[in-house]
Amino acid sequence: MKKSLIIVALMALPGVGIAQKKDFSYRFYGQIRTDLFYNSRANSETVDGLFYMYPKDILPDADGKDLNNVANGGFYMLYSRVGVDVQGPTLWGKVKTSAKFEVDFRGSSSSFSMLRMRHVYFNVECGKSTLLVGQSWHPLYGEVTPEILNLNMGAPYQPFSRAPQLRYRFTSQNMVLTASALWQSQYLSVGPSSKVPGVTSTAKSQNYIKNSCIPEFYFGADYKSDGLLAGAGLHVSSITPRTQSDVDDKLFKVSERITSLSGEVHMKYKKGNILVAAKTLLSSNLTQTSNLGGYGVTFTDSRTGEQEYTPLRVSHTWVNLAYGQKWRYAVFAGYLKNLGAKDDVSGLIGTGTDIDQLTTANCELTYNIPHWKIGAEYSWTGAWYGSNNAKGKVVDTHLIKNNRIVLAAMFMF
Repeated sequence: MKKSLIIVALMALPGVGIAQKKDFSYRFYGQIRTDLFYNSRANSETVDGLFYMYPKDILPDADGKDLNNVANGGFYMLYSRVGVDVQGPTLWGKVKTSAKFEVDFRGSSSSFSMLRMRHVYFNVECGKSTLLVGQSWHPLYGEVTPEILNLNMGAPYQPFSRAPQLRYRFTSQNMVLTASALWQSQYLSVGPSSKVPGVTSTAKSQNYIKNSCIPEFYFGADYKSDGLLAGAGLHVSSITPRTQSDVDDKLFKVSERITSLSGEVHMKYKKGNILVAAKTLLSSNLTQTSNLGGYGVTFTDSRTGEQEYTPLRVSHTWVNLAYGQKWRYAVFAGYLKNLGAKDDVSGLIGTGTDIDQLTTANCELTYNIPHWKIGAEYSWTGAWYGSNNAKGKVVDTHLIKNNRIVLAAMFMF
């Protein structure tokens, strides 16, 4: 830890050895960010509430009182960050090189206030073609994202993930074509945590894509012109939930796979004081991108316990409107719907599989001057919980609500 801090500190000093290398230039940047928040009840969240998702369902105690009906709040600086953009030498007279290294203090899992890699990659550019190698935003996150104070950036309506990847882009006039092969690191798929057939206990793990030996793939196209960006993309993932099963205390080697196809359409218009942005996504098992959904069991071999699966389909849509520069007013609305599976399923595996609908409405006001941003945001979220029918759809629902207030201040350098 001390060694990492020393390296970052040295990088931030002008005139040190690395800044004097021939044919290299460096741009250092960062931010100090503070977040103060309040919730009216317990929520599904990470980073001790900083990354907020949706309110938890009723959890009755012995007297029937809701254990999750408890207000909470916090004050953190974990999303302060520092980074460096590097311009490297030109190779063979025509290939431009560059790189980015960015860290924050988010830590991982339940370990906070520790350094974490956000973006670590290099670029090679030749004419209209660019190849990125390293960790950066998942292409489903893309260039069209909500501009809001909440650190979830619109999740679970908006896919949120940074992933190790190979990303190729071809740019011609107003068109940009993207093809990516992605793996998982900090944001992981949900899968079965037990070898016993039919159980519903789940966990996040790298093993599901690691044992698959097949990366995720994304193919997209964007049109850019005079403040407008519009495009669409397709995403394919194929993971291996288990490699062995346990039936009557006997272990069996199994060959299992769940393959899913997701598609999205997005647009953004940003010019002068105006921002209009929106995205709609039909997802299948995108739990590695901070989304709801998953998959269910369609068949189990009675002798070996080997299982077959089908994904749950979830519809996500969000809209973000903003006006102003120094004083900026913004609203955000998100809607999510569980569409179930195409076949009968059991033993659902995923995140929020007992939620039928989810909706969020945000309003915010920020004050923006050079190097500073100060703002307040109010968010209302409603989750309709219920029970699953044969196809994984949620029925007999009831509404759970949360009110959230965020105050944030950022000093950017």
